[in-house]
Amino acid sequence: MPDLFDNAMQQRLQTEAPLAARMRPRNLDEYIGQDEIMGEGRLLRRAIEADRLFASIILWGPPGTGKTTLALVIANHTQSHVETLSAVLDGVARLREVVSDALERRKLYNKRTLLFVDEVHRWNKAQQDALLPHVENGTVTLIGATTENPYFEVNSALVSRSRVFQLRPLLDEGVAKILAQALADKARGLGQYTVKMDDDARAHLIHVAGGDARNALNALELAVLSTAPDADGVIHVTLTVAQESIQRRAVLYDKDGDAHYDTISAFIKSVRGSDPDAALYWLAKMLYAGEDPRFVLRRLLILAGEDIGLGDPFGMVVASAAAQAFDYVGLPEGIYPLVHATLYLSTAPKSNTVSAYFKAFEKIERDGFVDVPDHLKDSNRDGKSLGHGQGYEYPHAHEGHYTPQQYLPDELRGTYFYLPTDQGYEQQVAERLERWRAAQRAALGITQTAEVPDLTEAEIKDIKQRHKPSGGKGG
Repeated sequence: MPDLFDNAMQQRLQTEAPLAARMRPRNLDEYIGQDEIMGEGRLLRRAIEADRLFASIILWGPPGTGKTTLALVIANHTQSHVETLSAVLDGVARLREVVSDALERRKLYNKRTLLFVDEVHRWNKAQQDALLPHVENGTVTLIGATTENPYFEVNSALVSRSRVFQLRPLLDEGVAKILAQALADKARGLGQYTVKMDDDARAHLIHVAGGDARNALNALELAVLSTAPDADGVIHVTLTVAQESIQRRAVLYDKDGDAHYDTISAFIKSVRGSDPDAALYWLAKMLYAGEDPRFVLRRLLILAGEDIGLGDPFGMVVASAAAQAFDYVGLPEGIYPLVHATLYLSTAPKSNTVSAYFKAFEKIERDGFVDVPDHLKDSNRDGKSLGHGQGYEYPHAHEGHYTPQQYLPDELRGTYFYLPTDQGYEQQVAERLERWRAAQRAALGITQTAEVPDLTEAEIKDIKQRHKPSGGKGG
């Protein structure tokens, strides 16, 4: 009797499920999109059709692209037993039960087990480690689904034993086909209703869904079921109805995921590349998706020092002022100083010569410390007894507030870490500095100089990883 009631409940839930759940494709013919991996003749499609999915797979893509649907299609095409776990709801205890049953099934009936784990990235390292040996020895074949980059969020050993397939947002044509199927299907969809949908309404649903089939179907269902039929029994979905049903595009933007890092990367690279239009676009995407403006401002402060530098020293001033102004004003008016800083830095002359610091850091790291010349040492403590500070010339006592004395150790005389550019304000710096350096070479008899070559971006990044001054915090 309990089985009868359970079966009735399952049928009722299926009938009452949201349209997106009811319209899930049941076979390969109904599956739409992802032609790169599911098109005719593609590896994954061939493996599903032949029921030869022996290697574990991880399906990676944004919501609504068909990860769970594809897993169900695989389940419907295989003779293997299929188990489903949710990484949000199920833990190691449930996993052990599944593995135990899989071993028993293989021993008694020689039947394989496919294990679908939804949101597999939600399992912590210990939970993923518990799954690893059973994937490795073939007790279960994993089908994992994740919205996050598996190369970062899933155990690397598990990824190395799986084939990763990336699913992408559906094309507009694919979403249009899915909506048409839902409107025509009388058993699972909305075919029992007489629906007239205006072209602009359909176009709006498709556009705002942003390649997310679930989002489009949910909006379609709301539009149809919330609209009263006319005297002839026709439900007329107009543009107004469509706009009310899906008012805002759902932007994929997990603050701890790829979309977050990819978008801020695009923003910073656009500002660095002097493209204010692209910078505004990526800024708008971040703020639209709910990014904290303070995070963006912190990145602009870094950029002002790293990429603007002495090309325009006011870049740092503008970025700092924008950060302070935002703290005073807040949203929504705080957008103005944020945009002000974005546009100023995007259009400012660029110079990354502040990275000359890392040349000096690398020099010290490689060759060790060199003692400070006596005339530069502190004279307050050991001036009389050891002669520290003797011979030092006070620049302000000389014409032009400059005197060509030695400041580097003897071993590094004539070494130039800082090589100014000809960009913006730094062009003036370059002219002034060359006069001073020429006077210093003449006064000190320097005949050989060495310009330390610029470091690559990768070398600077590597030094930053090792650069942890005492008392400070990284990041």
